[in-house]
Amino acid sequence: MKITFIGATHDVTGSCTLLEAGGHNVLIDCGMRQGTTAFENVPLPVAEKDIECVLLTHAHVDHSGLLPLLYKNGFRGAVYTTEATRNLCEIMLRDCANIQMSDAEYKNRKARRAGEPEIPPLFDLNDAEGVLKLFRGCDYERPIQINEALTVRFTDIGHLLGSACVETWLHEGDEVRKMVFSGDVGNTDQPIIRDPQKVAEADYVMLESTYGDRFHGERREYINTLAGFIQRTLDRGGNVIVPSFAVGRTQEILYFIREIKNAGLVKGHPDFPVYVDSPLANEATSVFMQCDTAYLDEETRAVMAAGENPLVFPGLRLTTSTDESKALNTDAEPKVILSASGMCDAGRVRHHLKYNLWRPECMVLFVGYQAAGTLGRLIYDGAKSVKLFGDDVAVNAQIEYLPGVSGHADKAGLIDWIGGFETKPKKVFVNHGDEGACEELARCLREEHGIDAYAPYSGTEYDLKTGEFVRLTEGVRVRKDKPASPARKRADDAYKRLLEAVNRLTLTARECEGLATKELAKLTNMVNSLTEKMRK
Repeated sequence: MKITFIGATHDVTGSCTLLEAGGHNVLIDCGMRQGTTAFENVPLPVAEKDIECVLLTHAHVDHSGLLPLLYKNGFRGAVYTTEATRNLCEIMLRDCANIQMSDAEYKNRKARRAGEPEIPPLFDLNDAEGVLKLFRGCDYERPIQINEALTVRFTDIGHLLGSACVETWLHEGDEVRKMVFSGDVGNTDQPIIRDPQKVAEADYVMLESTYGDRFHGERREYINTLAGFIQRTLDRGGNVIVPSFAVGRTQEILYFIREIKNAGLVKGHPDFPVYVDSPLANEATSVFMQCDTAYLDEETRAVMAAGENPLVFPGLRLTTSTDESKALNTDAEPKVILSASGMCDAGRVRHHLKYNLWRPECMVLFVGYQAAGTLGRLIYDGAKSVKLFGDDVAVNAQIEYLPGVSGHADKAGLIDWIGGFETKPKKVFVNHGDEGACEELARCLREEHGIDAYAPYSGTEYDLKTGEFVRLTEGVRVRKDKPASPARKRADDAYKRLLEAVNRLTLTARECEGLATKELAKLTNMVNSLTEKMRK
């Protein structure tokens, strides 16, 4: 029984963890890295074809986005997750593939003009379609025996529709260990979905730490705060631009605006227009409205029982085509525009920022986490101007943040959730947080709550049977040098190929078990001879 930490180690995106038990290889999440990353991730230590299954905590791309690449590289196992997550991934992974293909085509047009070689997309739509066929929808709270070595159960973690922490029971001979993977722990008292459910017992826990060193602060009244932002902006003739994650956050803001309109909290602008300018968000909203009501909280179910759609109201308009999106920026009527991406690094929201950021009568309202290195973080941190589509755009618009509207639990919420275990786990591994957040949460758990906690780096391995580290890594920082010269780039590429070759050698060595002693000795001598030669 061994766990190897791959991604989201001292980093807030790119979740990926390898679990080995009874000769079976299992991944928990397979996410894409977003924004600026501080540390390198080690490659998967096993071939993709040898991974039996993936346990997916939820649909956000920093947890699911590299599943098509996993498929492209040979994975053909099952992806176990909740039914709602499967439905959301149906649209999100296709969207990821389309973005990869579009980005590759854009780069290749430039490459062709420069006479440089073209590059293929990281993965394409066929890869997304292929991996989606491997999904297996699961119910909350129902144990599922994957094989003789692994039983799993998904428990509602309150972060996103269908999100779950994953309870795993590992069996080897007479030994049994239970490890719980928190996924992203949700905030409390959020609209639409339920609060995080707690788990009673575990030997080991892997706990996220996105807000492991921060508190959301005093919970302000969402409805009145948002209504005030809209009122002031519309009164001065501006637009409210809301960079919003297409899945989860957009639906929450629609829920709030419906309540604002029902209560008549915005005066003098009857039926003010609200545009959802994101095809992905529109598809996701359909998934929310058609999901099993068991995923929803009591308040949302009560709204539906009264015959009202919780995400629809007068003045709501959904744009689909590019022409409709462009028209919003030539329409003088003050309006609210919700558009993806939530961190402003891609999508239609960048066009809306180009046409509204320089206007002092407008507002850009952030409603979610902005990772370091993203355009959203740059604007939020007070940049005076930003570059959009090759143009310098002044930041004159009012920049605001809706406090407390986070899908993640803050430090107090994380401590409360880990405190729900009836007995303290033997060890808590802290991940999915930047360097300061994960280290602070681990320190707090150790020193203030008496919990053995550790924040591993990528490549760290831990034996769950013996309770000992097999391998401890210190983490390799991502280099942030100036653009490399052609010669330096060739050297870097050669070095990467060397690392890939070493990784293939490691995989080959793993497959040599059972060979004759003479053959093993011969291979060992060859490797030793090569390494000694390189050291001279």
